[in-house]
Amino acid sequence: MTIKTDRNKFFLPLLLVVCFTACDSKRVYDSYVSIPNTSWELSNHAPFLFTVKDTLTRNHLFINIRNNAAYSFSNLFLITALEFPNGKKIIDTLEYEMTDVSGAFLGKGFTDIKENKLFYKESVVFPMSGDYLLTISQAMRKSNATEGMKMLNGIIDVGFRIEKEK
Repeated sequence: MTIKTDRNKFFLPLLLVVCFTACDSKRVYDSYVSIPNTSWELSNHAPFLFTVKDTLTRNHLFINIRNNAAYSFSNLFLITALEFPNGKKIIDTLEYEMTDVSGAFLGKGFTDIKENKLFYKESVVFPMSGDYLLTISQAMRKSNATEGMKMLNGIIDVGFRIEKEK
């Protein structure tokens, strides 16, 4: 009887790990950076260091944002800097809608926390293998202001995900 119980203790967690891994077969890379006190400072860049080995497969790149009800804007401006292994950099300024026309958050989630999976780049083939660095910064401004907001409230986590195109 104890042998069967010990086996169950071993195989049940293993089965769960296999199931969760198999359900996400498109994932190449997935990581999050927590924002301290849910207040994203203008100078706080979320870094994502990832290694590319496959230079043939097309991939979709996503930015994931978790926000709560303290986020008070209908959109979100971000600046991304993607640095290649050879030192070349591509910098983009991006804008994403965070609410619908009625002001309801667009992200998924049943509580005050919403998760937004935002397209960053589609059908990307990485041109070289090696280590890449993506940094993501908030670039929100107050209305009629030329300076960026020093603190952006309501952002919990910033994530970056690479999925195989299938």
